[in-house]
Amino acid sequence: MNIANWGKYPTIDARIRGFRTVGDLKDSFQDAATLIARGLGRCYGDSSLWSTIVSTLKFNRILAFDAEEGIMRCEAGTSLEEVLDVAVPCGWFLPVTPGTKHVTLGGAIASDVHGKNHHKEGAFSDHVLSMEVMLHDGEIIACSHRERQGLFTAVCGGMGLLGVILNATFRLKKIETAYIMQRTIRAADLDEVMDLFEQYADATYSVAWIDCIAKEKKRGRSVFMLGEHALRKDLEGSQFAERPLEISLRKRLNIPSQFPSFVLNRFSAKAFNFVYFQRAKTERSAVADFDTFFYPLDAIGHWNRIYGSKGFTQYQCVMPRDTSKQGLRSLLNIISWGGEVPFLAVLKLFGKGNGNLLSFPMEGYTLALDFPITPTLFSFLDSLDKIVLDYGGRLYLAKDARMSGEMFRRSYGNAARFIDLKHQLDGSDKFRSLQSERLEI
Repeated sequence: MNIANWGKYPTIDARIRGFRTVGDLKDSFQDAATLIARGLGRCYGDSSLWSTIVSTLKFNRILAFDAEEGIMRCEAGTSLEEVLDVAVPCGWFLPVTPGTKHVTLGGAIASDVHGKNHHKEGAFSDHVLSMEVMLHDGEIIACSHRERQGLFTAVCGGMGLLGVILNATFRLKKIETAYIMQRTIRAADLDEVMDLFEQYADATYSVAWIDCIAKEKKRGRSVFMLGEHALRKDLEGSQFAERPLEISLRKRLNIPSQFPSFVLNRFSAKAFNFVYFQRAKTERSAVADFDTFFYPLDAIGHWNRIYGSKGFTQYQCVMPRDTSKQGLRSLLNIISWGGEVPFLAVLKLFGKGNGNLLSFPMEGYTLALDFPITPTLFSFLDSLDKIVLDYGGRLYLAKDARMSGEMFRRSYGNAARFIDLKHQLDGSDKFRSLQSERLEI
């Protein structure tokens, strides 16, 4: 079967096996010399691609939910959407969520996903109380922040290379409503938007759309967005007041399978950025349902088709707080004058990292850029790599499709420790992916 992840690059011919029970999974281990687990395939690159793929999607039961304490236990193939469908009507929300709810619990842990609240509440794994992992020989190990901590800190962010996550118990966040009090502020340039992040560092959620094509004085102009979970009193007098925890049903716009890639070019991107910035009022407050605030792109079915048949990649980097401003200026300078055009750019502030061996966040700023695949893109991104390294940063493995092994080892300080632990726990090198081969893990 020909398969790709969300970026549609690369593609691979793979054998896919599903499982419903632990016994089925053990059988897959015996039948395949090497394999990788895969959920909904929302990583953008090649981290869950290999010649044999074990799909977790049929292993998706919610095993327990304490609606009083907000603690849930799920099998690894459970999607974040399925968690929300159960949790929100009971007054609970995900402690941390990425920009899509079409991610499995196992994928969220393996990628140690982050969200708009990392500066306040960390990564997803910081809220995982315990989990079970099947190692290469079929042994099932329970681990947590306290029990088998070394394994826990390697599996969280370890991209599925130490074993298959079977299930996890995690703590949810108490909410009064399914709505967000959203505030939008327009920023004239990079300096201004970074000042806003610092000024509103106590806000629960913050994120900025950023114009990477604008030049000179407009470089880095942005639309900065803040969010807080709405209280019941915030909805008084509104249409939402009577059913504050009801999950809104949203209409989906589907992108056709043969979307013409020539629509995306520097001129269309420049026009979009201009319109988006101008439509944003200088400052505006509004009530939004959680889908609109956290998952705007989920309302567009198959939005990855916009990039055409060759696909796209996301270049997501993070740099330390004290070097971020100069590092971002250097990146934006090259991007604004370069031949490769990012069609979506998002800036966020991270808090301190959690000590997981391959976790991406560090205290500083992260910039995510979506580029359509072109013949010259990767050489262009190599030039961005040099800047990121010079300023002490690194790239997100869950979005990566082309980073070199040297870049990985130089930017991830615990790379050698992770590789040593993989050799100890997975001596047969059963868990492999295209990414692990490329990075020489």
